[in-house]
Amino acid sequence: MERELKLTMAVPLSMKSGDSQKQEKRQQKRLTRRRILLVWSAVTFLVLGTFIIQAGRNRAPQAAVLKDLPAANLLGSYSLGSVENDIDSPEPVPEQDALAMAGNEELQPTTEKESEPDAPAETQLPPSEETPNEPETSVLPTNAELNTYSETAPVTYYAQSGDSLGVLAVRFGVDISDIQGRGDLAADQLIPEGQVLFIPNRLENTSPNQKVFPDSEIVNSPSAVGFDVETYVNNAGGFLSRYTEVLYRTGTATGAQIVEKVATEYSIHPRLLLALIEHRSGWVYGEPQSPNQKAFPLGILDVNRPGLYNQLQETAGTLGTGYYGWREGRTVVLTFKDGETLRLAAELNAGSVALMHFFARESTLAEWLEQIYGETCFANTYTRMFDDPWRIAAQYEPLITADVVQPELVLPFSEGVVWTMTVGPHAAWGVVDVRAALDFSPPKSVPGCEKSYSWVTSSSDGYVVRSENGTVVVDLDGDGNEETGWVIVYLHIATEGRVPVGTWLAQGDNIGHPSCEGGISTGSHLHIARKYNGEWVPADGPMPFIMSGWRAVMDPISLGGWLVRGDEVVTADLYGVPSSHISR
Repeated sequence: MERELKLTMAVPLSMKSGDSQKQEKRQQKRLTRRRILLVWSAVTFLVLGTFIIQAGRNRAPQAAVLKDLPAANLLGSYSLGSVENDIDSPEPVPEQDALAMAGNEELQPTTEKESEPDAPAETQLPPSEETPNEPETSVLPTNAELNTYSETAPVTYYAQSGDSLGVLAVRFGVDISDIQGRGDLAADQLIPEGQVLFIPNRLENTSPNQKVFPDSEIVNSPSAVGFDVETYVNNAGGFLSRYTEVLYRTGTATGAQIVEKVATEYSIHPRLLLALIEHRSGWVYGEPQSPNQKAFPLGILDVNRPGLYNQLQETAGTLGTGYYGWREGRTVVLTFKDGETLRLAAELNAGSVALMHFFARESTLAEWLEQIYGETCFANTYTRMFDDPWRIAAQYEPLITADVVQPELVLPFSEGVVWTMTVGPHAAWGVVDVRAALDFSPPKSVPGCEKSYSWVTSSSDGYVVRSENGTVVVDLDGDGNEETGWVIVYLHIATEGRVPVGTWLAQGDNIGHPSCEGGISTGSHLHIARKYNGEWVPADGPMPFIMSGWRAVMDPISLGGWLVRGDEVVTADLYGVPSSHISR
């Protein structure tokens, strides 16, 4: 039985072995055919792929927009697509609504004649002194390239105009004590430009640190003296030269007048505003190409802000908020329209951050990178229209040096008269987020916009360069230019009794009566702020607002604040409690 069992088991094993050999031969043949097919396919795809890549190179040489930027300072990964120089977004305002807003009777752009639209990029600049030819060379910004970040080595940083240790610590994410080379500088003291500092590298995934625009071409600085907006716009001959709009307080204004008004009031450079209009909608040299471009020439697609004046106000506010937010250490992160955020490289200058902040508002990260660093970037538009901005800036910067001090000022009202400090350091003008202004209310029997017989007086000697729409501007250096040196801005001055343009004032001379004119106001009061070389100067900072020995101190939480002189303290209060009273 055992033998039979063994034979019985052996027979099927022998039969399976024969079948297996046949199957293995068939399988080897199939594998051989597959290998031949795979090799042939690989060769075919290799040849075809080489042809496609070569064709792609010939057709799209601009694929790597950021190839020249320092790789160590870019984000880890992102997709950079082609961005058209257009304001239309993935969620545009419906054309019917845009056309309706463009035709609003109070914000109606009117034209003298119909013309065929011209593409802005193809328009040649008019041959005039106001529109220089495109420069052949480019002047690079000072200290534009700094040491590449590494995990161990500190950043070698060259101090820029307006820097202070406290703000640098915020930008770099370090403590002041971590900054080497600071000497005996105080936290809020201006650092001499070019001073070398060594700062620990603790930031990751920041924006590129390449500067893209100088400070003096952002603010209404000395470089704007003599620039004629109307002449430039008329020579360009585009839609802007025929545009008019009805403004609430001043009536009908031309496009050039609106640009000049916003540039002057917000202290933003008029060349910058013109270049942004051209870059976003082609209005300066050509015609709007879509309903959105006609209704929203700065690309801010807000149905509540159509028309050139509204768009320029929003633009000036956004630029100013980025500029002064960087100056004061409040803006260190950009937020894009889709909610994505990006930490700003600490070596950037205020002018670059102003533009970055503006373009982030209506862009995704990929679109923003193209607008700031790509071949269709804004700086190229500006250079084509005017000149290399860094070349221009080299004649006027730095705007603020470490040795600048405020001239001696006195409180802006008559001696012996008790006024109320109603608001501490707050926004200087409109939506520009720079806390440069103080508010004072005169003695009065009832609240509101009643006529006041109290006088606002001049805090300094100076020349009146502007007196209109509730505003008086006094130029302290007397050269007649609001863009240069120290300037004091007095707002809400009544028309009746207001000092005229061209008047030379001595310290203490009458300027006018406080009122509600010149802006939104709930009661007659004075709003006073300072500028230096076109920059609004924060009331509490390296150049503090000091009048009659009283120094302004900001409340970081609210619009309150204090005036401090030795042991004396005045506390801002809207209701005029005794602790808010002050006199000269």
